[in-house]
This record gives sequence, structure tokens and C-alpha cells, in this order.
Amino acid sequence: MHMKLKILYFLLLLLFTGLTCKKSSSTINPTPTQTTFFAKGADVSWLTQMENAGVKFYNSSGTQTECMQLLKNIEMNSIRLRVWVNPAAGWCNTADVVAKALRAKALGMKIMIDFHYSDSWADPGKQTKPAAWAAQDIATLQTSVYNHTLAVMNALSANGVTADWVQVGNETNDGMLWPEGKASVNMANYAKFYIAGHNAVKAASPATKVIVHVSNGHDNALFRWNLDGLKANGAVWDVIGMSLYPSTANWSTLNSQCLTNMNDMVARYGSEIMVCEVGMSWDQASTCNSFLADLITKVKAVSNNKGLGVFYWEPEAHNSWQGYTLGAFDNTGKPTIALNAFN
Repeated sequence: MHMKLKILYFLLLLLFTGLTCKKSSSTINPTPTQTTFFAKGADVSWLTQMENAGVKFYNSSGTQTECMQLLKNIEMNSIRLRVWVNPAAGWCNTADVVAKALRAKALGMKIMIDFHYSDSWADPGKQTKPAAWAAQDIATLQTSVYNHTLAVMNALSANGVTADWVQVGNETNDGMLWPEGKASVNMANYAKFYIAGHNAVKAASPATKVIVHVSNGHDNALFRWNLDGLKANGAVWDVIGMSLYPSTANWSTLNSQCLTNMNDMVARYGSEIMVCEVGMSWDQASTCNSFLADLITKVKAVSNNKGLGVFYWEPEAHNSWQGYTLGAFDNTGKPTIALNAFN
């Protein structure tokens, strides 16, 4: 009897040990949760000019609030700033960009710098050379791109600012620095100018990610043509940037086409992807909220976790500032519900 009790005790001990070991193995070293940073951003390049004109910004309760702080309070975490070479009124020159970047840094926000390589707007319809560069030949233009890019990056660095991302060119669908760098005429020159900017960024800040920025993020053929051309001429990049400005009627279709394009860019080039500009009419806030929420979900779903973020273009513009009506603040200077998609 004594022996039977000992055997029973031994079997119970084995059973108990097995159960406790099994329980321990399921609680020790749980699978870690991924915490990849996702940029929820806004281009607020007009901000200092608006403030100078006396424009005010308010939270949903009507309390006057500094604009970048207001955006941070609604869970935006990144700021995008354009830079022009010699703008006539000074806004968006190097000093103005540094001043705004310092404000973003003080709030702990990440920073994207957007080089236009022009004295004013550069976009798919115009890529006008800075006046000071107008008579330069190809080699000198390359040097000017490099030196300007390096000077801005060094000015930021001297003030303790490191850009997280830099666009070398803005919406360069057909190249930059026209006519010499018009891609449909001379893809090799476009690549030379882009490479000069890329190399300057990396010389100043090797960890900064360089972006090629093309508009119409739904247009896969455009992206393949542009990026294949750059690649064939020796260009490299870290991120492919897109713009997307749908209507209230076609946003769902364009978002789906944009996701298809983003995944194709990952498969074709191995690149990370960022939507650098979006917008929709300020008075269609509910539809815009649906558009943004869906797009953010799609960017987060890009294959291989290559979708980095979404930036709204000048959401703070209101009361048709400079004739622009695709912001996301109402006419009283408060954010609309469109921006709740970034929460």
C-alpha cells in the first residue's frame, strides 16, 4: 500500500509539473507588438505668411491655438515644408523654412523638406528654373542644385534640425528645371538634376530618406515611365512619394487604384511609399473624412510594411486663402471633421 501511494504521488507530481510548465511557456516571451512609426502629417508652408497677415487658428471649442500645436493635438505627428530658391516675397526661403522647422521640432514632430528648385511653384504644369540659374548650362545647373540643397540642409543642421525625409523635386511628373530637365524631352538631364539633389541630401544627412515625388498616385503608367527613366539613368531613391486629389465622386476608385500602384512600386523597385499630398474641398468634410480614413488604411496595408504615411496639403488654409479651397479648416478657422481621420 505504501508503494502504491508513492507511485500515485509521483504521477500526480508529474501531471502538476507538466501543467505548470505548459502554462509558463505560454506566458513567457509573448510576441512583441510592432510599433512602426506611421507619419500623419500636414504641409503648413503657408503658416508664417498667414500669421503675418493676421490669420488666427482655433480648436473645436473656439480657443485660439498655435497651428502646429493644434495639429499635434489632433494626433498629427509630422510637418512638411516647401523651400523655394529666391522667392520674391521671402516666404518659403531658407530662413523661413528653418524658422518653421524649429517650431515643428520643438513640438517633437518629424519633418519633411520639399525642394521645388524654383523661385515659386513647381508642379506638373510648370518647373521654372530659378531666375539666377536661367542661363546656366547642364553641368552648372547640376552644381546649383547640389549647392542649394546642401546649403538648406546645412542651415537646418546648424539649427539642430535633421529632416526625416527630403523631396528632391516637387511633383516631377515630367522632370524639373525646364526646358533642360524636361523628362519627356531629355530623361538623362532630369536624372542628372535629381542625382545632384539626392547626393547633396546624403552628404549633409546620410540617414535622411530621399523621396521622388510624382503626382496622380492612381496613375501606374506615369509612375513606371518616370521611375524606370530615372533608374535607367543611374538614379536611386529611398521613398516614392505620391499626390492624390480626388473628387467627392471618384475618391473610392482612385484610392483603390493608388493602392494597386503602391504595391506595384514596392514589387518593381523595393521602395517605401508615402502619400505626400492629399486634399479635398473644405466644405465636403464628411466625404473627405471617409476618403482620408480609407487611404490611411490602404497605405498601412501596402505590402511588406512599406507604406510610411499620409500628409494633407495645407489643411490650415481657410477662407479661400490665396484662392485655395481644398484645406480642412472651416471659415471660422477651426479644423473640420475631415482631420478626425488622423486620430
